Amino acid sequence: MNQYLIGFAGVVAGFILLVFRDKVKNFTGNIGFAERYLGVGGTWTFYILLGIAFIIFGLMWGAGTFQSFFEEFLGDFF
Repeated sequence: MNQYLIGFAGVVAGFILLVFRDKVKNFTGNIGFAERYLGVGGTWTFYILLGIAFIIFGLMWGAGTFQSFFEEFLGDFF
């Protein structure tokens, strides 16, 4: 049950970041590395990519596929 709540929270956090990225950018300002490596408007692109990543990882965590992916590829190190 806990993994479903964490996954749902990740999806909600990603959705909120996508919807309110303007307010987040106004609060944090420009992100230097995003502007340098992603070009002009890189901060906006970074927030969009971060929100999508939260949604994808939240769905993967809720479905249990992130845990199996983590164990398969990185299990030997831990």
